[in-house]
Amino acid sequence: MRRREERLSPSSRLAALAARGVRVEDPRSTFVGPEATIEAGTTLRPFVVVEGRSVVRAGAVVGPFVRLVDAVIGEDVRILDHCLILESTVAARAQVGPFTHVRPGSHIGDGARVGNFVELKKTRLGEGAKASHLTYLGDAEVGPRANIGAGTITCNYDGSAKHQTSIGADAFVGSDSTLVAPVTVGEGAYIAAGSTITQDVPADALALGRARQVVKPGWAKERRARKGGAH
Repeated sequence: MRRREERLSPSSRLAALAARGVRVEDPRSTFVGPEATIEAGTTLRPFVVVEGRSVVRAGAVVGPFVRLVDAVIGEDVRILDHCLILESTVAARAQVGPFTHVRPGSHIGDGARVGNFVELKKTRLGEGAKASHLTYLGDAEVGPRANIGAGTITCNYDGSAKHQTSIGADAFVGSDSTLVAPVTVGEGAYIAAGSTITQDVPADALALGRARQVVKPGWAKERRARKGGAH
């Protein structure tokens, strides 16, 4: 069956998939390569491209505007709009997107969530972990149920070598945090929002790495008076 499908035209290949129970919403905008495997019960929404030896398991919904290259998509996964997934695995019941870039060597665990404008590179996201907004995780190991706040980045490259970041199970990383690798955040630890973390954080600890806020009452009003009302 595989060799026969490899010889089919793209439109005939889609028709064969539909006959086996794959829902292809818009065959005119959908491409599935000859080496890809799409299981029955999946849905390919408009403008989906499946290349290489990608596998899409039963119950998955992919798209619209998604490109998969040598990717494995597990059962009941949701890949939302405008995602690129390369040489990586998304385990069952996970959700990815919209606007997510998953680079080679990544693994998104069962039930995990990766959201808007998140980039992963050689990163393992544990079962039920979340990285929902505006985040870069490179060369990272993120434990089960950990929460990665918006704007978090792992500083994995020092200009000559890549380094690893490890985040334990149930850890909470506050928004706009910078984790300078190599660094380990222990299980259940909290990172305060806006922190730069350069040292390991023990399990169940709170780490803060930011300057103390200073408020000077009336400063802005006095400045405007000196400038003749100009900002």
